[in-house]
Amino acid sequence: MNSLSQIQKKYFYIVALLFLTSITPRPTTPTQETAWPSYASDAAATKFSPLTLINKSNAPHLKLAWQWDSIDNPIIKSQCLDTAYYEATPIMVNSVLYTSTSLNQVVALDPKTGKKLWSYDPETYKNGYPPNSGFVHRGVAYWNKAKEKYIFIGTNDGYLIALNADTGTPIKKFGDNGKVDLTQQLSREVTRDKYGVTSPPLVCKDTIIVGSSIPDFFYRFGMPPGDVRGFDASTGKLKWTFHTIPQIGETGIETWVGDSYKNFGNTNVWAPMSADLKLGAVYLPVSTPSNDYFGGERQGNNLFAESLVSLNCETGERNWHYQLVHHGLWDYDNPAAPILMDLNIHGVPVKAVVQVTKQAFAYVFDRVTGKPIWPMNEISVPQSSVDGEYTSPTQPMPTKPLAFDRQGLSDSDLIDFTPELKTAAKKTISQYTYGPLFTPPSTGTGTINLPGNVGGASWAGAAFNPLTAKLYVPSVTNPHAVTLGHLPFSDFKFASNSSKYLTTPDGLPLTKPPYGRITAIDMNTGDQSWMVPIGTGPRELLESKGATLPPGDLGWPRRTHVLITPNLLFAVQSGYFEITGVHIRNLFANSVKIKATNDDPALRVLDPDTGEQIAKISMPANSYAAPMTYSIDSKQYVVMAIGGGGTNLDAGLIALSVDK
Repeated sequence: MNSLSQIQKKYFYIVALLFLTSITPRPTTPTQETAWPSYASDAAATKFSPLTLINKSNAPHLKLAWQWDSIDNPIIKSQCLDTAYYEATPIMVNSVLYTSTSLNQVVALDPKTGKKLWSYDPETYKNGYPPNSGFVHRGVAYWNKAKEKYIFIGTNDGYLIALNADTGTPIKKFGDNGKVDLTQQLSREVTRDKYGVTSPPLVCKDTIIVGSSIPDFFYRFGMPPGDVRGFDASTGKLKWTFHTIPQIGETGIETWVGDSYKNFGNTNVWAPMSADLKLGAVYLPVSTPSNDYFGGERQGNNLFAESLVSLNCETGERNWHYQLVHHGLWDYDNPAAPILMDLNIHGVPVKAVVQVTKQAFAYVFDRVTGKPIWPMNEISVPQSSVDGEYTSPTQPMPTKPLAFDRQGLSDSDLIDFTPELKTAAKKTISQYTYGPLFTPPSTGTGTINLPGNVGGASWAGAAFNPLTAKLYVPSVTNPHAVTLGHLPFSDFKFASNSSKYLTTPDGLPLTKPPYGRITAIDMNTGDQSWMVPIGTGPRELLESKGATLPPGDLGWPRRTHVLITPNLLFAVQSGYFEITGVHIRNLFANSVKIKATNDDPALRVLDPDTGEQIAKISMPANSYAAPMTYSIDSKQYVVMAIGGGGTNLDAGLIALSVDK
């Protein structure tokens, strides 16, 4: 047995090395360029780079190498536009940095200086205010074959555009003179004001795969469907369509009772996707159906909502699926790209895929078969008392890994630094229904969900180191209260008429810290390795109320984005922000107002083995996007987006490096 185990281990490390080589460039000399060719580094969505030019000894000496001001800024000012904060993560390939902007412009930059090489403006803003999150965009995709080199962008106003990677000019033979109208060829007629794209498309072999961003606050029947489509990367011709809401004769239609499949929309893939290029498989993190918090008119489990789905990337044929939330009522849409990883489970090599979720679980599957790596149990959950609701009696919950953030709310979770603080917290939650994970929304005073609709994990996703099989998951602890009611402008019997994040009347957190954290998980065993708070947290406010606090950070309940290298974990955290303009009582607002406040803006550099902070590099503003890294001419850069929206700084990119 020992001999066999050693053989298995040796085989695993060979497979792991081949896997790493296939997804991440490994420089053989100090002068070789190391790229970042996809939004999350690679098609596997690992956010891993093998670079070690920045290391534990010189990371504290990181400093500004260059700064680029977004070409959006003068347009925003001249047109008086309201945008979201800048959320794009650039890619770097063939010694060129490519990025999108909040207004969906595409820019090519010199990666050594940040100097603009070319730009393309689709003039998206001339088509009116975009649906859902407004003017926001997260990145582009690259494809090349023979002499063809394309940059793809999906736009807020519903187009897929292909540009020449060298010049930025539209590819004439792609679609209609360089663009495909994504509002066409869907399973239902849609209007452009309710359909767009915010995440980068995914390239798998010679197919460009696109999801969609559809507003989930329009409480109407007939919302746009979340069809996922694959287009020929060279010509833009539609190759296949996958119906996330099954149609007649398709698997899963029985999970939409009656004719509900005809009336409901959304169930879209707004987050980034991932792909196994060798298997030719794409992995879809599917989100929620229409009316996030009430499903009385859509009885059944509602496949493929809130499911992880694997498709053949060339044909769109379904390989397998697993629904993570049955008949969703909590806005627990899958918010991030599934991460592909090669693991060693009990001495056996396993090709795995991991989906991190808002409900604070990391669901792990064999990415070839869809079988859970560790047992998945259907657990009884609280049932709804709302008239007309048909709650699923059970929900799937993994036995490993354990939850990486708080799930559910009880009195034992409440802040207790002083008796007065706990009393205030208890008084606040006593007004609501609360309980374990998957406690359903209610009428009257409403229900507290923990995690809330921004996580647990969020679209910030996670990072994976294939050398150590460690997964690093940022998450947020932020109780969220939802109240159902009758809305005169809604097609549904009930909908959310109140949605808010809860604190005490003094603005104090309800639960014990941490409020924002990173958790490291050994994916070979499913065990947590460490957890650290991220951000100083509300220390001053708590101390002003008489709390005696332990040393160290408490963490902020805000998104944290991570990047992993063999010896460093990089983390940036968003600032405090408020969003107004799209409100349930004002569904037809044509503008989203974002007010953001910089709060301790910094790039944190952590030891990936322990979570210990190695360096904290001050930045001009908080970052609302995932950082990326690359090397060129023997120098490694870390680049991230800052500013934009309601912040006090114009949108742009900053690049940090150390002297040689």
